[in-house]
Amino acid sequence: MSSGPLRPDPEEAIVAVWRNESVRLLAGLARMTHDLDLAEDLAQDALVAALEQWPHEGIPRNPGAWLMSIAKRRAIDGFRRDEVLRRKVALVGHELEEGEMPDLAAAVDYIEDDVLRLMFLSCHPALAPDSRTVLTLRLVGGLTTAEIARAYFAKESAVGQRISRAKRTLAEGGASFELPVGEERAARLREVMQTIYLVFNEGYAATSGPSWTRPELCLEGMRLARMLAALAPGDPEAQALQGLLEIQGSRLAARADAEGSPVLLEDQDRTRWDQLLLRRGLAAVDRAKALASSGTPGGSYLVQAMIAACHGRARTPDQTDWAEMARLYDVLAAAAPGAVIEVNRAVAHGRAFGPDAGLAILAAIPDGALAGSHLPAGVRGDLLHRAGRHVEAAAAFEEAAAATANAEEQELLQKRAAACRNDDSSSDA
Repeated sequence: MSSGPLRPDPEEAIVAVWRNESVRLLAGLARMTHDLDLAEDLAQDALVAALEQWPHEGIPRNPGAWLMSIAKRRAIDGFRRDEVLRRKVALVGHELEEGEMPDLAAAVDYIEDDVLRLMFLSCHPALAPDSRTVLTLRLVGGLTTAEIARAYFAKESAVGQRISRAKRTLAEGGASFELPVGEERAARLREVMQTIYLVFNEGYAATSGPSWTRPELCLEGMRLARMLAALAPGDPEAQALQGLLEIQGSRLAARADAEGSPVLLEDQDRTRWDQLLLRRGLAAVDRAKALASSGTPGGSYLVQAMIAACHGRARTPDQTDWAEMARLYDVLAAAAPGAVIEVNRAVAHGRAFGPDAGLAILAAIPDGALAGSHLPAGVRGDLLHRAGRHVEAAAAFEEAAAATANAEEQELLQKRAAACRNDDSSSDA
């Protein structure tokens, strides 16, 4: 019943499977145990079992079901050993007693709901906003504590403590593991959207690791956004989030060349954009705009989705309506001010009105606002290069390369620095 022994790197193959299955596994276990720590421990036990068995026996045809089966057995064994946990069996025994446990096919049927339920739990109002986000990134996004720390420019130990406190708060407060309804669901919707957006972004431009992108996180983000849009069909922001992610997700395949090296947006082969995702994304943006124009206010996701749609509708880079994008970024900066928005606004203004316009916006960002991020230096390098200031551009790209922890992004920035130096040499010749 397996796909055969693993070759040539079994551990790498198992890690790949784990990345695809771990969130659904954790979500299902959390639903059944009502205990996040226990669910995480059981999921880790299942991973250890996979590392021991799959190299010899091969990956099962349904690895998610295999992992869930192992985790359930470990749960039952543990409950039987521990008198305290035995009482939990009585509480949720209809789900966890061996003879009454749902079959694996049934468990798989509920997987999507489990992940969304886990996301709403992570965005519980008892948690502070920053705790909601890091907990969701850990549980639903599958990010490690170190990856979350890099994404937030925070210390790893601080993020770890925040995650532990959040789980303790939910446990001590007796938080419900059921999907909220009515006003309670509406109140958590914004936090859930923000978290889905962060999960997608970590996949679209990974903060660390050997690859520029993590497509599995993008796919998960788009899937969750579609589910959320179906859950809230009258909310323009939920529709806009789906549109934004699907338009950006349509470019995933074109973001790397045949050798796997990053390809910037203006250099991409647009025939490689996923037309189904693009059409679906543009349709979601149109729904969001229609809802907003009928009286339900839109917000920052709608503006961002409209910006993404400007890129999506341009068949060539020259057809991009940069003036409209600059206007939309001005609207976004007024509605949701922030340093990252300003960096992107600098790009749009630099394209629409010349590099000096973009450089002026960058210069106005307060020192330290994005400490540790490569973004300001990378954009400054691009604008300086377009202004013909090649030596300064090379220095900025090198600064950006030193600031990023992503290997492929480092390589791209170093190549751009080298190209600037070559351009400067050519102009001197």
